[in-house]
Amino acid sequence: MSQVPVIKLNNGVEIPQLGLGVFQVPNAETAQAVTTALEAGYRSIDTAKIYDNERGVGEAVRASGLAREELFLTTKLWNDEHGSDATLKALDDSLSRLGTDYVDLYLVHWPVPSQDRYVETWKAFEKIASDGRARAIGVSNFPQRHLQRLLDETGTVPAVNQVELHPDLAQSELRAFHAEHGIATEAWSPLAQGGLLAAESLVALGEKYGKTPAQIILRWHLQIGNIVIPKSVTPERIRGNIDVFDFELADDDLAVIGELDAGKRLGPDPETFGG
Repeated sequence: MSQVPVIKLNNGVEIPQLGLGVFQVPNAETAQAVTTALEAGYRSIDTAKIYDNERGVGEAVRASGLAREELFLTTKLWNDEHGSDATLKALDDSLSRLGTDYVDLYLVHWPVPSQDRYVETWKAFEKIASDGRARAIGVSNFPQRHLQRLLDETGTVPAVNQVELHPDLAQSELRAFHAEHGIATEAWSPLAQGGLLAAESLVALGEKYGKTPAQIILRWHLQIGNIVIPKSVTPERIRGNIDVFDFELADDDLAVIGELDAGKRLGPDPETFGG
């Protein structure tokens, strides 16, 4: 079983550097995918209210027999729940669906600049953290200018910013801002939804190291310091995605992967989404 390293967040909480994402996994299939992942050695599961599968995650966690403190659960606030009171109620609802008293990480899913409520929302997140209902709080899909506003107008630096990040969208400037301010970078869609797996350079690196192109990409993420949450419901792929701790990419091979960056976004633009 793979031993996943941890990243220490800016409040001292430790998060596994690799976990399972369950975006677009139907609730009915989620429990089995999470069960497979836990059996393979995953201890971090990333869900969200909008995924409509928090119940499936909770079902698998309860059935696993693992102690709650052995697991790291992340969920997220959806765009129609910004604002102080709505945020507090949204977490109550998520905790009920997950069947737990707390989450390890609670994220503002999108900044939704058109609403201009994310600062108010973040202050509610500060209360959630102080109440112990989230061990760490962070954001998702926040560009630098919105992060800076949180830093300027509140007293709490987000522990994490979870953003679209893969070799085609390396987010170098944003990652540098994160590093400067002690914000951990977490990558969603770390495999670019499979769009890079046939890239000649990645196929060649896979042959060099005896790994799949997906494993090469995940290893790149880990070595540049990202937290990753690859999504799969296929048992073989779930197990393969965590089998990335028995090799290390050479510096020149990391550079080869870095050359793939084309600034190509697959998901929505955070500046306009949700408005």
